[in-house]
Amino acid sequence: MKRIFTGKQLGIVVLALGVAVGCATTPQEPAAPGASAEATQAIDGAKAAIAQAKSVDWLWRDTETFLSEAEAAAAEGDNDTAIKLANKARSEAELALNQYYLEKAKVLYAEASSAQGLNADQQETLAAAGEAIRNAEGRKAYDLLTPLVAEIRASSLQYQVVRGDSLWSISGQQQVYNNPYQWPLIYKANRDKIKDADLIYPGQTFSVDRNPSAGEAAAAIDHAKNRGAWSIGVVEQTDRRYLGGSLELQ
Repeated sequence: MKRIFTGKQLGIVVLALGVAVGCATTPQEPAAPGASAEATQAIDGAKAAIAQAKSVDWLWRDTETFLSEAEAAAAEGDNDTAIKLANKARSEAELALNQYYLEKAKVLYAEASSAQGLNADQQETLAAAGEAIRNAEGRKAYDLLTPLVAEIRASSLQYQVVRGDSLWSISGQQQVYNNPYQWPLIYKANRDKIKDADLIYPGQTFSVDRNPSAGEAAAAIDHAKNRGAWSIGVVEQTDRRYLGGSLELQ
């Protein structure tokens, strides 16, 4: 059966068709340019590196400028430029951070190198740190030296002699060895300052290694208990043997 449209209905149909055609033919807006995934990743990496350098207050002058330029380039869709600038910013931040740790490591290395009586493990760590410094590996050197220096500081004590002190009484103090029989350790460590173990003077400063090996402690105690007779102003032969050589009064 044929359907007959009135003029009003026909006009509505035509209008609807026109709207539909118009919608179909309206040109789409071009997508706004933006950062690619690679550019975003490069910028995020630069931000992280910069944050690390800023955390130790050691950032080079133009590094953040390169990051800002990278972000601007990415926003305009110039991803190649954005990646290049972001990588430059990241590289500068990482170099600055390494420079910071390298300078810190040099100071720690000088302190550790001046310490006496390092054991084999400590000497090995010191040598590895020195090589890292020579190779400009700042963070590696710093990470090696920080615990080493802390260990050296914890095991080292500078003791100033006061009236009434003796090596026996000093060794017996809690902050030293808490054992008077370990006094020979102080004697050996300061043999350049102590000529007679029975004669020390107020104002003298002695280095004390508070972390001797078990063998060193045992040898000191054995010497203290079996030293024999002693006299002030005389270097006993048993003391010479303990020190491993001759020692003359000056």
